[in-house]
Amino acid sequence: MIDRKAFITANTVARPVPSVPLIMLYQADDATALWQMTEADLDQHLLPPPFWAFAWSGGQALSRYVLENPEIVAGKTVLDLACGSGMVGIAAALAGAAHVTANDIDPYCEAAVSLNAGLNHCQIAFLGGDLLTAGLPDVEVVLAGDIAYERPMAEAMLTVLRAEIAKGKTVYIGDPHRTYFPKSGLRRCADYKITTSADLEDKPVKPTTVWRL
Repeated sequence: MIDRKAFITANTVARPVPSVPLIMLYQADDATALWQMTEADLDQHLLPPPFWAFAWSGGQALSRYVLENPEIVAGKTVLDLACGSGMVGIAAALAGAAHVTANDIDPYCEAAVSLNAGLNHCQIAFLGGDLLTAGLPDVEVVLAGDIAYERPMAEAMLTVLRAEIAKGKTVYIGDPHRTYFPKSGLRRCADYKITTSADLEDKPVKPTTVWRL
């Protein structure tokens, strides 16, 4: 089996996140080439994009909001749901969260989160698997960026997150106004213009909003 940490460091560059320069991530430049290499490693086709290799706009906005408003996570237990690179979890750790857990179903994300946490001199636990089915861990705050790029994912995520709200948890979501994002049941917290990759999005700067569910 490929050494995924070695794969990541060989095919990405450690550099500041465009709109959250306090955070460093291992980031890729060519989404298509990396996607093909990842599929070859896992011997699967039609995989979702390698979210762990890019600073997506919703995650950037949510990370900025957390760093600008550290009181929402300081001293609390936090879950970075569908974490990708772990950027939002890193923001929570830097903002003083008591404990941060990152989750994703992509097997590369565990390696990416570990590497990126090391770049930012913080500690983040990783929990793999589909928590939408297995259930979320007992945390106080759930952070989720870029969860509405497909209708089934958006609907499944929002169903689970609304159930967490009913349990007394606090949920914040970062989204660049994607089609399948819900239009009600949220409170607008902040708006940002996020610099992103034209290889991933339809424009290099994306208006992006942070919401509290």
